[in-house]
Amino acid sequence: EEGEEMAERIVSLGYHTVLSGGGDGTFSQVVTWIVDRCEALGKPLPRFGMLKLGTGNGLAWVLGAQGGRKPKAVFADLARLREEGGHGYIRMLRIDGRLAPFAGIGVDGMAIYDYNRVKDAAAKIPVVGKLGAGALGYTVSLGGLTLPRVFFLPKAKVRVTNLGGNAARLGDEGQPVGAPIAKGEILYEGPTRSVIFSTVPYWGWGSRIFPFADPQGEQFSVRILNMNSQDVAFNLPSIWKGSYRSKGLHDFLADAIRVEFDRPMPAEIAGDPGDPRLSTDIHIHPTKIPVVDYYAPPPIDPSEID
Repeated sequence: EEGEEMAERIVSLGYHTVLSGGGDGTFSQVVTWIVDRCEALGKPLPRFGMLKLGTGNGLAWVLGAQGGRKPKAVFADLARLREEGGHGYIRMLRIDGRLAPFAGIGVDGMAIYDYNRVKDAAAKIPVVGKLGAGALGYTVSLGGLTLPRVFFLPKAKVRVTNLGGNAARLGDEGQPVGAPIAKGEILYEGPTRSVIFSTVPYWGWGSRIFPFADPQGEQFSVRILNMNSQDVAFNLPSIWKGSYRSKGLHDFLADAIRVEFDRPMPAEIAGDPGDPRLSTDIHIHPTKIPVVDYYAPPPIDPSEID
């Protein structure tokens, strides 16, 4: 409720640039509140920037936000904003009423839940706490909790249906293969561990989980994982780099899909845990989201920054 009131105030005052401090989940929630308010009132969107204060920060890798969790690094990013922060845009997904750069249903939802358990437990231990909130904590939770648990679970069955324009199956190099998949046709039906989707290549901590995603594209990346725990464990470095290919990894591009499971599956939305669900619709949001992009020249006029 406070967030929505804040968004209403930001929109009414007409700020040109809005900075979000936190991770991908915080950024996504702030963008959702403000975009929904602007679109309801017919007002132009502000430019959104990220201060790298949270964990994961997949968007920071896309937009060039360097910073860190120390105040000195945050101030450095603010200085960069005035001197070199360019103007760009990204596309985002609409899922469960929220805007998000990435999301997933299945094992990745379990992984986020386990990571939060490790992070919260580590936070209670002096010195170790900071390590639990980073990539090391995620690796520990994935290898120590998630993958062993998944090893004993049967794979779910899923049907992924195209709800939008023509979708495409992708080959190992990201090239379209086969005939276009029309609206109402099935992208995939069969066993899976996860169905994940994104408009950006990075999932967090620099992990290039979506190598075929285009932040400015008209479609988002859909990856369907029919893999075993040992496949993930043995190939984690190449999965992290985005170079892993397998017959059990199915890639598509689409602008709207419906994902239906045979049993409730946990979800994650922009790195935040989501409620288990049987069916979910995912669309690419039609509006391009303006962002502070340190990779995008030329720099803006500092007078435009509120």
